Amino acid sequence: MPNLVLDIALSADRMKAVYQGRANRVLIRSRDGTRVSLPAHHLRPFLTSEGVYGSFELEFAEQGQLLRLRRLQ
Repeated sequence: MPNLVLDIALSADRMKAVYQGRANRVLIRSRDGTRVSLPAHHLRPFLTSEGVYGSFELEFAEQGQLLRLRRLQ
């Protein structure tokens, strides 16, 4: 399965737009330079009071469907 590594740094204020209905996708550039438009609801499990920060692995099918997003240790 293809995968990408994403370094995400989104403040709580930026994520607030998701909860207020003003945004439903987050545009992120992977470490290899690929631009990813990720549905914001996939970030909810990783949201803290500071926002979403860390390195993540995005696994997807050949057709482009998201299979898994996990935080890297």
